[in-house]
Amino acid sequence: MKKSLPAHTSAVRKILLDVACALVSSLATFVLRLDLPLPVNFAPSLVPYSILATATKLGLILWLGTWRQSWRNSSVPDLIQLLKVMVAFVVIMSGVGFVLGPANMPLPRGIPFIDGAITLLLWGGIRLLARGFHEREGHSGSHLRPVVIAGAGSAGTSLAREIQRNRSCGMRVAAFLDDDPAKLKMTILGVPVAGTLDQLGEVLDRFGASEVLIAMPSAPGSAVRLVMEQASSRRVRARIIPAIAEVLSGRVSLDLVRDVEVEDLLRREAVRLDLDEIGSYLRGQRVMITGAGGSIGSELVRQAIPFGPSLLVLLGRGENSLHQLEMELKGMDPVPPFVTVVADVRDRTRLGRVIARYRPSVVFHAAAHKHVPMMEEHPEEAVKNNVLGTLNVVECCIEAGVSTLVNISTDKAVNPTSVMGASKRLAEMVVRRVADRVPPGGAYVSVRFGNVLGSRGSVVPLFKEQIRRGGPVTVTDPEMVRYFMTIPEAAQLVLQAGGMGMNGAVFVLDMGEPVRIVDMARDLIRLSGLEPDRDIRIEFTGRRPGEKLYEELLTAEEGTEASRHSKIFVARTEHMGLELDQVIQRLSFAAEVGDQEAIRRILSEAIPTSRLEGIGPGGD
Repeated sequence: MKKSLPAHTSAVRKILLDVACALVSSLATFVLRLDLPLPVNFAPSLVPYSILATATKLGLILWLGTWRQSWRNSSVPDLIQLLKVMVAFVVIMSGVGFVLGPANMPLPRGIPFIDGAITLLLWGGIRLLARGFHEREGHSGSHLRPVVIAGAGSAGTSLAREIQRNRSCGMRVAAFLDDDPAKLKMTILGVPVAGTLDQLGEVLDRFGASEVLIAMPSAPGSAVRLVMEQASSRRVRARIIPAIAEVLSGRVSLDLVRDVEVEDLLRREAVRLDLDEIGSYLRGQRVMITGAGGSIGSELVRQAIPFGPSLLVLLGRGENSLHQLEMELKGMDPVPPFVTVVADVRDRTRLGRVIARYRPSVVFHAAAHKHVPMMEEHPEEAVKNNVLGTLNVVECCIEAGVSTLVNISTDKAVNPTSVMGASKRLAEMVVRRVADRVPPGGAYVSVRFGNVLGSRGSVVPLFKEQIRRGGPVTVTDPEMVRYFMTIPEAAQLVLQAGGMGMNGAVFVLDMGEPVRIVDMARDLIRLSGLEPDRDIRIEFTGRRPGEKLYEELLTAEEGTEASRHSKIFVARTEHMGLELDQVIQRLSFAAEVGDQEAIRRILSEAIPTSRLEGIGPGGD
């Protein structure tokens, strides 16, 4: 196999330096091994050996392509390549010495070994010097803007190394920050660990840094918030390495660095999934997702793909969102097996045909109306979609022998004050009622969680748009709090709950600590480089119909039981039995004729803990 010869000037220069080191090594080997003056019987071999050894090293350099190495980015794999060259050299020269014999070129047997070791040291040394000079130049370049890296762990160190190698980024690392006492006052890559996270302000002033790079993929949101608040107070930009990118890529680069998002400020301990348990019920199975074009539905599709389902049935009534998801999946490599079905869960006949045709064994039911104020205005639609639609899905799945069904519920189903919450509570009851009809070994469950950051119904996109327009940012009440989790985290826990096999259960996800909505609004304003109440005004508009000041994940009567997963609990829920059929029949009729007052009254009677607007508890 022929290797093309280098033509670039820098490559030729590197080859000449390597050849010079090779020649020096051969000459030095004789002196070190034999001392001066050289013994008479070995002295005649100095010149021919040095010429032959240098030519051999040059040939190996060209043949194995070590001249292609970037010296300023030298690493362990490059040194291993040089070691291979030297092993080949020692073998060749030992063979040459044996063939020529003492009569033609008398040599001590150890000469090739010593020569190879010295050459390796010289070659490795000049590469490390080149890299050190380049990194030092990047570190001390006065024309580069100084930055501080928050986090001196593996991610921070990798990021610093990337910056030092890539001077075109226009940055130099001035200091690290880390809360680990063992790292304080250390020097990493020539950069000092100058203090702890809460000393960021002092460090920024001392080094004149213009930016903070947060490289703490496993740190909680409180640590990110601490850095952000100090950076914001000094009008210094802060960017971050997202945790999920670090995990998936296995490396850190400048390409991953992005602006801090509100999700980073609410970051919690990473969800640890039982991949075997999820894989056991998804791998090789046909999986259907209703509401597949929505935020949660589409994320369930993405999260399910790595577990190898034999077919994904993407069902929804919004053709635009389904088309976008379809294009996303077609762009994957390899393209997962899927079909897209435009259908409405309210159409029992159509839904039954779809399930009969594709025969899914697992169904995730994410299709629902979730907008609280809008469902207060149109309660009949909440009944048709959330209650009757869920009933259609459940009954069709039972008839088709679907073994696993996971219904996506909400914290608003607890002590509901809205039609939307009450309709989702009834949906939970619908799922639980069929538990005794589930195929052996199967499970029909509901999963209850709070608000999801980035979903279509999330308050975050609204706040961002209001900030873009210059304000005001509208918050309903200064005391309003909500639970939040990210879309991927919610989808992962839903998949996990589906594999736990607790038929009829209502699972409650660990949502962490509740967050005040006004605090989230202030965070988003600061993340936009502005100051709340100075650049952007916050305006309180009062609660809308059906809204609570705070959300609950359990009723007072329910309580929870632990499950096998630390982030998933099991609610002890009530069972309505045959009464549920009567409730659904009355609701169906009221929704059909558009009797909104009757819908609210029936929901309130069916859910004793409800507090619907204008109706007392239990219908009183």
